[in-house]
Parts: sequence; C-alpha cells; structure tokens
Amino acid sequence: MAPGCRETGFIYAITSAAVTHSVARACSEGSIESCTCDYSHQSRSPQANAQAGSVAGVRDWEWGGCSDNIGFGFKFSREFVDTGERGRNLREKMNLHNNEAGRAHVQSEMRQECKCHGMSGSCTVKTCWMRLANFRVIGDNLKDRFDGASRVMMTNSIRPSGGANTIANVSPNAVGITTVLSPNAVVPNNYDTDRMLNDEQPTKHHPNMASPNSLPSPHSISRNSIRGRQRQGKKNNRYHFQLKPLNPDHKPPGIKDIVYLEPSPSFCEKNLRLGIQGTHGRQCNDTSIGVDGCDLMCCGRGYRTQEVVVVERCACTFHWCCEVKCKLCRTKKTIHTCL
Repeated sequence: MAPGCRETGFIYAITSAAVTHSVARACSEGSIESCTCDYSHQSRSPQANAQAGSVAGVRDWEWGGCSDNIGFGFKFSREFVDTGERGRNLREKMNLHNNEAGRAHVQSEMRQECKCHGMSGSCTVKTCWMRLANFRVIGDNLKDRFDGASRVMMTNSIRPSGGANTIANVSPNAVGITTVLSPNAVVPNNYDTDRMLNDEQPTKHHPNMASPNSLPSPHSISRNSIRGRQRQGKKNNRYHFQLKPLNPDHKPPGIKDIVYLEPSPSFCEKNLRLGIQGTHGRQCNDTSIGVDGCDLMCCGRGYRTQEVVVVERCACTFHWCCEVKCKLCRTKKTIHTCL
C-alpha cells in the first residue's frame, strides 16, 4: 500500500516479524546451513532454586537442548527487510520503526521450555532452552498495537543509546543485535548528537585481537576497509531517530508501537489507484459486531439477504485403495451481501 496509513504500518511490522520468526526457527530445525541452534545460553549459570526441598547452592535445572536462534533471525531480518529503507525521509523512518516493532515482539515473546529427567519420570533435573512463541501470539499482539497505533511526525532528536526499556539483550555468542531503546530517555544536545552520530562506541575485544578503535600504521589499512567501516556506521545510524506524536498530549511511541503518518483512506468505495476494491457485493455476517459484520463492512449502505441452494460434497468415505467417495448434498443457505 502506498499511503503511510496504519494498515501499511501493520503490514511492515508483521512482515518483519514473520521473517525474524521463520529464520530463527529454521536455524534450530537445521533447515539453514549458515546457522545453527543458539547454544549461547548453555554458558550461563542459572540461579539455585530456593524452594523447599532443594539443596542450597545446587541448581535443579540446566541449559541444554536447541534454542531458537533469535540473534541470527533478528540480524537477517534487518539486512533483508530493511534493505531499501535508508531513513532519508519521514516515510522511510516510519517503515524502519514498524519493522523494528515487529522484530521486538518476536524477541520479547521468547519463553523458556524445559524437559524433566529423573528416575521413574521424576523431575529431579530439568534441561531448559529458549523457544519462540507461536506466531499467532505475535500476530495478536501486533493487531492490538494496530488498534492503538500512533500518528507521528519527525523530530530533530535521535533515539538515545541507553534507557530503562531496552529490549532484552541477545547472548554475545549469538549474532549481534543493535538494541533500540526507550523513547522516553533524555535526548542529548546538538553537540552530543553529532558526536554520537560520528563516533563509534568502544567495545570489548579479546586480548589477542586488535581493537578496531586502535590506530594502526597508515600502510596497514586499505582505503576499501575505511569506506566499508563508514558504510557500516551509516547503516547503524539509520535506526537512531525519535518519532514525535502528532498530538503533543500523547506519549512518544515505544519500540513495540505501530506508527503511521496519515489517516487511512476509505475502503468502502472502489479506488483502483490505491488498489482498494471496495465492499460492494461482499458477503457479511449479520450477527457479528466485528469487522466482518454487515454494519461495518457495508459502511452503512445496507445489505441484501437471500436464500440460495448450495450443492456440496458430503458423507465422504475412504475406500481401499485409494479412493474417496462422496455424496452430493443440497442445502439451503442464507447469504447477506453488501449493497
């Protein structure tokens, strides 16, 4: 859809979420050769269980199994879905925000699953791993955000690099993820903004590895590597922005919120330029109060009710081997059609 309406924002968010979810799950299933399970959790030491009956200092479960690789899925979704979005205008920033919102919902819905080990089926020791939620859960959450989407405009501030509502960190052994942070944090001044946009944040490196922030001799670094580092910095900076709500009384949109720029067009009438087919002739449910109900779908124009005779296959049976035989049944159905 061309307009920057809330329906467009929902499409971008759920598409990004679907790519992240599918790739992360495919890694753990072995369907992708370039990634595997996320074994990084196994290096963690869970806290000892303080419940009655457990030995002090001895944990009753440990990390194991095959965790879904959310890190690889997150990074792949950014590189694939966000390819054409550079953040050069408000529409592209809206798309980037909604793409990040979809990925954030996938990441936040990961849950710990465990399997019991012990004599006679007892659960003296448990092996646990991280599992993605069913995509229906993520879709329902995004639908709720669609209903409460925020209309935004652009501000000159950037999204800060620290805050309380940071998305849960992915393990350092998984593919790296740039965290997107709370929009309610304090926005730096212009000097700090320029410095954040042009300077790279220091990171920890292995003692045997050269730090990327160190200054090697001029003859040891190529011109292509400098250009590559500059391009990577620009790619990361496209996520550092803050959208401002159109209504000043509303709070700034969070990382999981869906945003839009303009009101939705009328879907009641046909508009081929926007790809809208209209609702004339659509079947509706006269007993529903939802979007499939005749009151909403027909946009107040009313609807036509008629009884039709439908011929359907029924009483199907399987015959060895290998054929399914059915009878033809005639039934009367009441159909409601929008005027």
